[in-house]
Amino acid sequence: MDIDDTVLDFHKAEAEAVKKTLRHLEIEPTDAVVTRYSEINDAQWKLLEKGQLTRAEVKLRRFKLLFDELGVVRDAEYARTYYEETLSHGHFFMPGAETLLERLFGRYELYAVSNGTTAVQNGRMESAGIKRYFQRIFLSEEIGAVKPSKEFFDRCFAEIPHLDREQSIILGDSLTSDIQGGINAGIKTCHYCPRGAAQYDAIRPDFSVTTLDEFVELLAKL
Repeated sequence: MDIDDTVLDFHKAEAEAVKKTLRHLEIEPTDAVVTRYSEINDAQWKLLEKGQLTRAEVKLRRFKLLFDELGVVRDAEYARTYYEETLSHGHFFMPGAETLLERLFGRYELYAVSNGTTAVQNGRMESAGIKRYFQRIFLSEEIGAVKPSKEFFDRCFAEIPHLDREQSIILGDSLTSDIQGGINAGIKTCHYCPRGAAQYDAIRPDFSVTTLDEFVELLAKL
C-alpha cells in the first residue's frame, strides 16, 4: 500500500508546509506560488523514478528552481531543512483511509511502500497513528532503491519470504510509481483515482477504484 495520496493526503500537507516555509523565508505564499512549487516538486520526483536524479538532488533542486523562477535569492538547503521538518509534523487523511485500515487490519497482511523521505514519512505516519496497522514499512531511502524499480520490490519481498506474489496486490494513486512498480514486481495492481475514473494508455492496472471502500469490496472478491 502506497502512503502519499493513498492513505495520507500529501498535497494538502505539502501546501501547508510550503506556505509556512515561504513565510519563514519572507516570500509571499500565494496560491499560484504554492501550486507552482507542487508542479516543480512532482516533476523532480518523476525524474527520480526514472533514475535521472538522486534523492538529494530532488530535495534541493525543487527549491532552487522555484527561487530562480521567482527571481529571489534564498538558501535552498535551509529551505529544504525547514520544509521537511515542518512537513514531518502534520498529517491529513485521504477520504475513507482510516476506515480502510481498520477494515483490513487483522484480515490481511498490510505493508507500506513509499518513496518519501524517511524522516518525513516516519514523522507523518507517527503523527497519524497508523504505523500499528502495517507489519512492515518499506521506505526507498532505507531500501536503497526506488519505486517503480523491480529492485525495490525484490528487496521488500526478500524481507517477507513467506509472502506469495500471486496473492499480493499493490494499491496506489501513481501510475508511474505504484502501478508500474507492481507490474515490474509481478503482482496484481489497483489504481486509486479519487478524482474519478482514469483513462489508461501505456500503464494499465489490473483494477481501479475511485473510493477506498471499493478496494475493500474488491479484495473480498479476489
